[in-house]
Amino acid sequence: MGVQELVVAEALGVRRAREELGLDPAEFEVALQVGEIRTTSAAGGRRRVVRKDVERLRSEEGFPETLRERLRLVGSVEGGELIGITRDRFTRLAKGGLIRPVRWYVNRYRAVVWLYLAEEVRQLAVARPSLLAGRLPTALRDALDEGEDHRPRGWRARRVEEMVRDATDAWGEAAAWAALLGPEAAARAVPDPHERAYLRRLRPGIPPGNTGTHVAREMIDAIVVADRPDEVAFAQVSLSDALLRARAARPAPRPGNEQEPALAVLVAPPDPAAPPGPTGPPQPPPRATRSRWRRLLGLGAA
Repeated sequence: MGVQELVVAEALGVRRAREELGLDPAEFEVALQVGEIRTTSAAGGRRRVVRKDVERLRSEEGFPETLRERLRLVGSVEGGELIGITRDRFTRLAKGGLIRPVRWYVNRYRAVVWLYLAEEVRQLAVARPSLLAGRLPTALRDALDEGEDHRPRGWRARRVEEMVRDATDAWGEAAAWAALLGPEAAARAVPDPHERAYLRRLRPGIPPGNTGTHVAREMIDAIVVADRPDEVAFAQVSLSDALLRARAARPAPRPGNEQEPALAVLVAPPDPAAPPGPTGPPQPPPRATRSRWRRLLGLGAA
């Protein structure tokens, strides 16, 4: 993954970073999820925020309004109004995988409500204006007529990107892919019970966010666990790759040898302004993960 060492003075506590950026807790969580802010690992499993990211964002023209606008989430009604289309057309574009959700929740009628970045909605309108009026492409119409809905897998892709990006080592990456597969498929992919237990300890599942009180465990699992053959295959390959690198670095803890390596320094992902590194093994950077996910979802590389 390529890492840089940071001394404690170069990172901020989560609460202080949020206050310096003028964000409420929900906005700050979105900022973390979409990569506007990077975090580092600290002792005790806590996360700290890279000071350079906070300073970069504070120095932007129009701060904090421009940052808050980039983090604004919209539903299908507001999203459609934003680019001058109906709610129904917006929903069809989202189901077709043209817009990936950032959040979801279940309302009191037990319906899943998806939320999107307003900024990405506007970007779609600029990049694909032909989708805003007239008949949709035939392939897209046919897929939608057959019941295709890319929203759950698009949300999963974004969530796993976040977890892989924030992983401190290959074991953390493997835990993210295992969580995407779910307990049963992960058990088949990782036959060693000690490794499975360690991966579950690192990442018991994909966090769905605030689902409220109207959602059953089965509904959550249907959204957070990979369920398409190509998606499952991609996660299995990624898990195998991460496990190979993890085992080469150090074995998973065994009973009687549970101590994990201590963190001598804080570790952060590479600076997003730095030139991208190589995309091949042994450790593909987050950019490669995003590109592979977008190809899997039929969105093309970006």
